[in-house]
Order: sequence, then C-alpha cells, then structure tokens
Amino acid sequence: MNIARQIAGGAFRFRAYATAAYVPPASLEGMQRARPPPIKPKPESPTFYSGRANYYDQLLALEDAAKQTKHALQELQLLPLPRFAQQNLPPLQAVWKNKDDLAEIMEANLTTSRYRRLIGQLNQLNEYRRLAEVAGHMDLAVRIQHILEMFERENKDAILARGKSKPVKFDQYGRTYTVGRRKESTARVWTIAVQPSADEQAGSSSTTPAQGELAAPVSTPQESLLPSQPATGIPGFTSGPLSLAPAPIKVPTTNILVNGMPLVDFFPHLIDRERVVRPFRIAGLLGAYNVFALVRGGGSTGQSGALALGIAKALAAHVPEVEPMLRKAKLLKRDPRSVERKKTGRAKARKAYTWVKR
Repeated sequence: MNIARQIAGGAFRFRAYATAAYVPPASLEGMQRARPPPIKPKPESPTFYSGRANYYDQLLALEDAAKQTKHALQELQLLPLPRFAQQNLPPLQAVWKNKDDLAEIMEANLTTSRYRRLIGQLNQLNEYRRLAEVAGHMDLAVRIQHILEMFERENKDAILARGKSKPVKFDQYGRTYTVGRRKESTARVWTIAVQPSADEQAGSSSTTPAQGELAAPVSTPQESLLPSQPATGIPGFTSGPLSLAPAPIKVPTTNILVNGMPLVDFFPHLIDRERVVRPFRIAGLLGAYNVFALVRGGGSTGQSGALALGIAKALAAHVPEVEPMLRKAKLLKRDPRSVERKKTGRAKARKAYTWVKR
C-alpha cells in the first residue's frame, strides 16, 4: 500500500496546471467596457415572438373590425335580430381562398384549426355586411367589403354562377331559343306564341262597338239557358225545337315541327308524342305556341326527352307563372339516366354468363 501511495504521489507531482491572474469583481468597478452590447429594437407587433406574427395580426384585425361593426349595428338598433328576421334575410354566399392561398399570403403554415378560426371571423363579418346591406346602410357595408376582398377568390362570380341556368333570351320576333339534352340526344328548340289570324282579328274588330254606340245587353248564363219567350201563346214555351248545344270553341292552329317534319310523322310512337306534349298539358298552354326544333343523336326516346326539356324551358320563359308547376313535375331538370356500359367478363352491364360446373 505504501508503494502504491508513493507511485500515485509521484504521478501527481509532475502534473502541470494552468496559471492565470485572478481579478476580483470589486476591482472592475468604474471601468468602462470596450464594446457595449447592442440594443435590440422593440418588435412592431406584440405577436412577434409567436412565430406566426402575420397570421395573428390579421386575426386580431378581423376581431377588432367585428367588434366595431357589431357596436355600430347595435347603435342602429339592428342587433340583436329576432330569429324570424334572420331566416327571412336573403342568402349571401361567400367564396374564401383555400388554406394554401391564405398560407402564402400570411407567409406561415396554417393548420386546419387556425384556418377554421380565420374563416369563422370572415363569416361573422360577412353576416354583418349582409345585415347592413338589407338595412340600407351602404357605407358600412362598403367598408366591410373592402376588408373581405383580400380573402375572397378572384373568380368568385364564376364559381357562384356554376349550376345556375342562364336566363332565356327573346329575339326581335318574340322567339326563344332553348337547348334540351337526354342520353346522347340534343334538341335545339325555337318557340313563339301563336299569332291570331286575319279572320280572327277582323271578327274581333267587327264585334267591338264603335265609339259613341251602345253595346247590346249581355245576358247572364241563367238567362241564356232559358227558352226564348214567344210573342204570343203560352209563356215559357216555343214553337220550334229547343236546342241547348254549347257554342263551338275555336282552337288555334299550332305546329310542332321536328327537323322540318310534323310531330306525328317524326315520332310514330304515341308515347314519344305524349312525352313531347306533356309540358303543354301541365302548364295549360296546349295550342298556344308554335315550336320548331332540330334534334340530333340518339334514338326516339332520347330525342323526345330532349325536345320536352327544351319546350319546358321555353314555356317557363314565356309564362313565368307556370315555372313552379313545371319544376314540380321535374320537367325543367335534365334526366341523368343513361344505359350502363357493358362490363368485362359479363354478357351485358350486369348479366353474367351461364355457369357450368363441368
């Protein structure tokens, strides 16, 4: 043990230590530093240290705008709004930018929760804008619109116009041009109201009394059904035969031409003709319009369905009052049904071949 201690002591005897002058802290008092530490500038935004300063700045600005708008609407006695009044407000659709576009603007990655929080504030401001527009305070609505423009898509009008049918236009002759489709068939339809003939116009003008003349007294329906009173004889009876036949009804002549042919010649099957005439029957406008159509593609079923859709669109444009009836009868919507394609390994779309065990 003693030898081991001597060896260990000898090992530590030749170990070198670094020597440095130690200066106590008290002696450094009053001495000026050569390089003072740089002064850090104060951040412009309190959200600087959050890592998403632009996002939180925009969110705080939207929250502040929502609070100010709500206070202004409360002063105008537009808030709180009863539930029945909220339900009667016109619908207002907004098309906001997606998460990637907003992340590029704010220069930060947006999670789904942060994106939903931002969209919630935008929807709240949009509701306030709709309320201001309905109440007639356009200045407030315009100010809110300036805030929301930077968050809306550039093609907002095109997106909102999707799925909406374009209004049917009338030409200089009062005709409408509509297009109907069914399966592989397409029908282009021109529709015009029936014009009264020259004889009908002359008859209506001849029956109209001239200016200054007295019109003949009009008898009531009850009086017209009673037999005429003779000049002499038993009252209430006539010498001639009694006739109660109804007056003839003049039906105007209308034409439905398909590819230059009458409807009966172009569609030999009754069910196809009934499908074409069905919009007129439901709208109660049978014999009121002339139709000229050009159909292409498909068979008789597809062509008749396409023609019926084009006629229904034209009737809704000529007489807007019948549009609810046609829509309820599902005549203003294209029939999406079509033949299902044949599948590989099957006889038809779904029919399988006969299975034989051996």
